[in-house]
Amino acid sequence: MKDFVVQTRQASKAYGSFYALKQVSMHVKQGDIYGLIGDNGAGKSTLLKLLTGLARATEGEIRLWGKYEEKELKRCRKQIGAMVEQPGLLPGLSAEQNLEYYRIQKGIPGKTCGEEVLKLVGLWERRKDKCGKLSPGMKQRLGLAMAMLGEPRFLILDEPVSGLDPSGIREFRSLMHRLNEEKNVTILLSSHILAELQQTATVFGFLSQGRLLEEITAAQLEERCADCIIIRVVEADTERYAAQLERFFPEARYRVLADKSIRITGKDMEEEVVSRLAYENGILITALERRRYTLEDYYMNLKNGGAGAC
Repeated sequence: MKDFVVQTRQASKAYGSFYALKQVSMHVKQGDIYGLIGDNGAGKSTLLKLLTGLARATEGEIRLWGKYEEKELKRCRKQIGAMVEQPGLLPGLSAEQNLEYYRIQKGIPGKTCGEEVLKLVGLWERRKDKCGKLSPGMKQRLGLAMAMLGEPRFLILDEPVSGLDPSGIREFRSLMHRLNEEKNVTILLSSHILAELQQTATVFGFLSQGRLLEEITAAQLEERCADCIIIRVVEADTERYAAQLERFFPEARYRVLADKSIRITGKDMEEEVVSRLAYENGILITALERRRYTLEDYYMNLKNGGAGAC
């Protein structure tokens, strides 16, 4: 069984009477690439600040590698590389000088580590450029380089692909997988680009209005968002249709959704099959479609009170 890198227990953060986070219990296992999903104002950055020590929880508990006392947390955070919100850069210094300044501030030994991370994030050729003249995407790459200094065991990255072009996003994805698989770095990513997050993360956490709605593995998400048929019948006949489905197609998987439509998956389940079942049992169909849910669909349905997309 994998050890937990992060466990929060009913963690809340209040600013006066306003709660940015409400009783969040989060779990990140060693080796995860954890994708944190939420709208603006959902509490993502606040949660990342609690983990990195930039803010303290009003209530509840934060554990890193099983440690929870303040002195122990401080030691654990030395093994974390983080980029939360915009990277703090000195515009008059070059990319290389900014990285060196940050290395000294963190007390990380060895000047050569800066060269290594600049090459990893694709900034080595631009290392002499002043930060004030770098594009937003280049600044984002430099922030990532800062987070990676000292070979952290755990990376926390807030909107890491913001400002990157498509090739930069692809390079970032490849780098995350390399760090995760080759160096066993656990990674926590927050991003608005859900399609990209779906290609990178192995676990997802969904935040809305300060509450963690669900945690789910990529494999579970793939199963729930698989190609399916959605059928809606007259509401009074929903249970009767489900019973007939179980009787004649016991191998099919189905689920009654929050809006009373029925989601059906199974290799032999085609539109003609499910519509004929309704017709032969005198059940009126009001809607029928084949659908594949995206991560965005899943999150929106979950946020609006459904059980995810399925």
